[in-house]
Amino acid sequence: MNPIKEDYAVFVHDGDKQVGAVRHVSHNDIRVYVENAGDFTVPLSAVKEVTDDKVVLDSGKLSADLRKAIGRAHSGEDPRIP
Repeated sequence: MNPIKEDYAVFVHDGDKQVGAVRHVSHNDIRVYVENAGDFTVPLSAVKEVTDDKVVLDSGKLSADLRKAIGRAHSGEDPRIP
């Protein structure tokens, strides 16, 4: 897997909308800011892929709180704007 760097965009599925950004990287986990929800610690075992300044997470390995936050990440956006 490629190294993860701060400010990389975070996705749940490659090609979907970005749900957040990497704030901090340590040996065992990353801290991710999720839009409209704040910071969450994500174990490296939940990272599915790292490519092109993007981190793709494995939703099946995320906490329920983080999955809920990701589901609300774009709730404040105007749905008429693509």
